[in-house]
Amino acid sequence: MIVTIGGIKGGVGKSLISTNLTVMRALGGFKVLLVDGDEQGTSGDWTDHRIGLGLNTPWTTVRLKAAAVRTEVLKLSNNYDDIIIDCGGRDTVSLRAALTVSDVFLVPFQPKSFDIWTASKVADLVADAKILNPKLSAYCFINCGGTRGNDNEIAMQILGKAEGLSLLTTAIASRKAFSNATSEGMGIIEVKKDEKAINEMQALHDAIFGENETPYGHNKTVKMTSKLGHRDNAMA
Repeated sequence: MIVTIGGIKGGVGKSLISTNLTVMRALGGFKVLLVDGDEQGTSGDWTDHRIGLGLNTPWTTVRLKAAAVRTEVLKLSNNYDDIIIDCGGRDTVSLRAALTVSDVFLVPFQPKSFDIWTASKVADLVADAKILNPKLSAYCFINCGGTRGNDNEIAMQILGKAEGLSLLTTAIASRKAFSNATSEGMGIIEVKKDEKAINEMQALHDAIFGENETPYGHNKTVKMTSKLGHRDNAMA
């Protein structure tokens, strides 16, 4: 399956999601390619940091931009079970190129007005992408959410009305455990110090790749509006 994590608003944790999903898939025995398509290079820098720490890194990371995202991913797609593309928080050539070859477009939103207001522009981007890639499925979810109050629920109600985007009703909270794991060159699943954080990321993983393919045995069930396809029929 080819999954692009992106959007048109920066600072919503796209690289956090990209790197954590990469770790989960790779440690689960899948052959994974992580594509850093963001000019900031966060995912690539994180992989370099992890390698420098001497940690097992059972995936391949490449840095691509602009039209090369499409051409190189097409060349490499048959060599991997999953390709995860981390694109920046802007409407760029790299993002549009990624969407032409992706099965899934995953868009994180913070539960804040400035972020939620971009949903209609993201929907327009999805509509443009589907002209060239009709099989593209686009999903949104709350990332960097609150742990108290009802901000997450209010934001989800608004996102649920956005045309062209299906809402996943799992939310990933803003937790120190995520930043701590990142600084240690790890995914949250490897640290195992915050069960809530692990369950949230596991729920997102399950929503995308299917509960039957989860390698870690967590029993947290995610309620979602749509079930995504499995990797065995997504690369057609």
